[in-house]
Amino acid sequence: MAGFRNGRGRDNRPPQRQPQQAPYGYNAAPPPYPQQQWQQPPQGQPYGQQGQAYGEPEYFGDPQHNRQHAAANNPGHTQMFSVDDPYGDAATYNAGAAPVPTGPRLSWKPLLSGIVLRPADTFLQMRDHAVWGPALIVTFLYGLLAIFGFDKARDEALDATISSTIPYVLMTALGFVLGGLILGAVTHTLARQLGGDGAWQPTVGLSMLIMSITDAPRLVFALFLGGENGLVQVLGWATWLALGALLTVMVSRSHDLPWPKALGASAIQLVALLSLTKLGTL
Repeated sequence: MAGFRNGRGRDNRPPQRQPQQAPYGYNAAPPPYPQQQWQQPPQGQPYGQQGQAYGEPEYFGDPQHNRQHAAANNPGHTQMFSVDDPYGDAATYNAGAAPVPTGPRLSWKPLLSGIVLRPADTFLQMRDHAVWGPALIVTFLYGLLAIFGFDKARDEALDATISSTIPYVLMTALGFVLGGLILGAVTHTLARQLGGDGAWQPTVGLSMLIMSITDAPRLVFALFLGGENGLVQVLGWATWLALGALLTVMVSRSHDLPWPKALGASAIQLVALLSLTKLGTL
């Protein structure tokens, strides 16, 4: 009886404590996670050298590629890569790099017509070709008639004898040729100072042709109407603007310059020809 009263005959194990339920509104603490076991590499095999490196993602494909990829991502290594240009090797524009002429040298007929009808293509094609023959002949013929475009000079030439008129006309023609050479050389020098790369012979020769061709309409009417006629004056200003446009295009094509610089290189020649042929004050 005493043994029964003392608890003998019952389970002698110590009583276990039941987990205490959390109060309403609180979440119970989650059970502890089992400790994660990390796989150790075999003895004598360092990380990332023999076989697949432990702790790195698995690479599929060529094993050699896998080893190179793993080594490229390690500190102290730089992975080489290249970017393919979808547009290919594009040529970079360089200032002053002039284009190659697009054709052979033009004869005098297509040259003269090209200056009027297709000036840009003509100047580009002739940028490396001298035009001394057409330039000297056309400018000399223009100078022979230029004296009759001024009222006072025409009256003096007509009143004088033929023996004295011919030398006077010839000297005037030679003066226009020499003036065209000088003004063309000035235009070429200014173009080179502004960064142009054209040759001096095409620049001077083409400038002489432009000077003579653009003033031809005014000169034809001035021979019959006189230089002071209103129509002749209007034609003079219109042809002077055409002279400026053609000179600018020529210098731009011959020296590979933008049009503001090409216009600046032609400025002295434009002012001189305005004073000489249009205003008659030079």
